[in-house]
Amino acid sequence: MSQSYRYMLGSQTYQFRDLADLMAKATPQRSGDRLAGVIAQSAKERAVAQMRLADVPLKTFLNDALIPYETDEVTRLILDEHDTNAFAYISHLTVGDFRNWLLSDYVTPQVLATVKMGITPEMAAAVSKIMRNQDLILVAKKCHVTSAFRNTIGLPGHLSTRLQPNHPTDDVNGIAASMLDGLLYGNGDAVIGINPATDNVAQAIKLMKLMDDVIQKYDIPTQSCVLTHVTNTIECIEAGAPVDLVFQSIGGTEATNSSFGFNLQTLAEAQDAALSLKRGTVGNNVMYFETGQGSSLSANAHHGLDQQTCEARAYAVARKFNPLLVNTVVGFIGPEYLFDGKEITRAGLEDHFCAKLLGVPMGCDVCYTNHAEADQNDMDNLLTLLGVAGCSFVMGIPGSDDIMLNYQTTSFHDALYVRRVLGSRPAPEFEHWLTQMNIMKNTSDFVLSNTLPKEFAKPLYALQGER
Repeated sequence: MSQSYRYMLGSQTYQFRDLADLMAKATPQRSGDRLAGVIAQSAKERAVAQMRLADVPLKTFLNDALIPYETDEVTRLILDEHDTNAFAYISHLTVGDFRNWLLSDYVTPQVLATVKMGITPEMAAAVSKIMRNQDLILVAKKCHVTSAFRNTIGLPGHLSTRLQPNHPTDDVNGIAASMLDGLLYGNGDAVIGINPATDNVAQAIKLMKLMDDVIQKYDIPTQSCVLTHVTNTIECIEAGAPVDLVFQSIGGTEATNSSFGFNLQTLAEAQDAALSLKRGTVGNNVMYFETGQGSSLSANAHHGLDQQTCEARAYAVARKFNPLLVNTVVGFIGPEYLFDGKEITRAGLEDHFCAKLLGVPMGCDVCYTNHAEADQNDMDNLLTLLGVAGCSFVMGIPGSDDIMLNYQTTSFHDALYVRRVLGSRPAPEFEHWLTQMNIMKNTSDFVLSNTLPKEFAKPLYALQGER
């Protein structure tokens, strides 16, 4: 049953319409919530909302659904699969108590693993709203979430990368050149993943075969993915294509996902189809999801919620299907939703924290669009902070400029930088391959070899001879 929330500060009483309004007003400032008309009207009102939110018992989120159970399958998923036994450890806490508990020395990675299925996305979103950036980093660092397909991703002390060889015309030579460039920088252990410029089944199969040929020829312990619509991937599987991972962009409301053209049953069918191929060697996590703050608002499917709470609800969808990878494409939607470097940084840390707290293998596309008030220095800062926080993976793109999707993200050498400065290693199976191929002559310090690996040199020299 929804109720109103009040807070008295001196002689002034602040009134919040319901839990959704309180959550929205407590959210750190961002342009998307201003666009939606749910933002606090002043810093003072925001602080008051955060103080009032801190007093809300965690049990409230089980009894006061932000989107009605009857009308939203994501709400039904969250509540129907809530683990009451896991929740028992924290059921007596308020949101403020929960923050203090998470930051305490008592809470170890093992404790967090025990309670994760008792935490709902709304609880995670609520506690994040009263945490500083350093709190988000510290707790996320304690959340150990691993997944596996042909290698193991998310181990403590490791940072993987998605090699993203996009091309504006899907030219196979351009894609192959980008793949080679990325592999020579030690990128690609999370996935070699292409956003197709032409999105149809035939083109997806062509790109899948290209990546699979490279992976098989050089025995690379990684996985490939064409980031096409989930229904296209199901058709690719039916046509006998070499599908490793199934991709889909997901949101935190049923209406958002409907606007993307799928529902939970569609994802279940795709997961079953991919599992039937048995292409994994060290694990069977076959799903890859992308999210981003503002997606529900841009689809007019946010139900009056703030965009960060909608984003956290998407992680319930991800968690349901045991993915290999999930990443928030944090600045991609544009400054209408995250205006500048400060807002992008905050959102990236929130998303990573909430997902890891819920047990989701979370990475981040540290990115911005050219019309945002942000630059590559802002991305360097966020990349470094996420590396400290134990982010599972980041993007690797030639020159940090995606010439197909027209946005700025992180480059191959950016990933090399953060591995060197923090000592974060690639996936262990992939690191072994880098050594075998003589791509890295010193993997402990991430020193690149100064000669081209002979396995790559032969076909390149052959091409040169043809000219």
